[in-house]
Amino acid sequence: MRKIIAALAFVLAASPGHAGVDAERTAACFACHGERGQSETENTPSLGAQQAPYLLIQLFMFREKLRAFEPMNEVTKPLTDDDLRTFSDFLATLPKPAPPADAGDPARMQRAQALAQQHRCNSCHNTDFSGRDNVPRIANQREDYLAKTLGEYKDNSRHGYDGSMADVMAQVTPEQIADLAYFLARVR
Repeated sequence: MRKIIAALAFVLAASPGHAGVDAERTAACFACHGERGQSETENTPSLGAQQAPYLLIQLFMFREKLRAFEPMNEVTKPLTDDDLRTFSDFLATLPKPAPPADAGDPARMQRAQALAQQHRCNSCHNTDFSGRDNVPRIANQREDYLAKTLGEYKDNSRHGYDGSMADVMAQVTPEQIADLAYFLARVR
């Protein structure tokens, strides 16, 4: 574990002497995650306005196979540390995804907002759920992706670089997960 943390610290701290991102290199990103940062692919996250440090960590974890998802493991395998920084910086500049057109069922939104407060989601993800530093923006993320990810934290099949989310999600029911995903996808 120390070796992983040391390698990650190096990637985060190394100076960015990198070239820009070209269309050919972003085609693989946009194919799944959407050209304007808003995914239209089921269970695939929208990356627009995501926190660059968070994206960098995730790309690093995919490259090093600390997160297992074969398409991402393959895409990131040839990337250098500079490439990872370039991509994370670029993706963070894409526009924030728009929430669904419908504002949502008021009772369900209120119930989920109370859950988010109860579980202190805003203490890490900010009051507007925009994230910060190595904590992701979850506002306006795809509802299906949020539900899937929260469920994976709950059943401990998704491992992050710390155990915070698994601890939080341990006490949340599947019905509450569905409500939280519904709410977060529609945050205005």
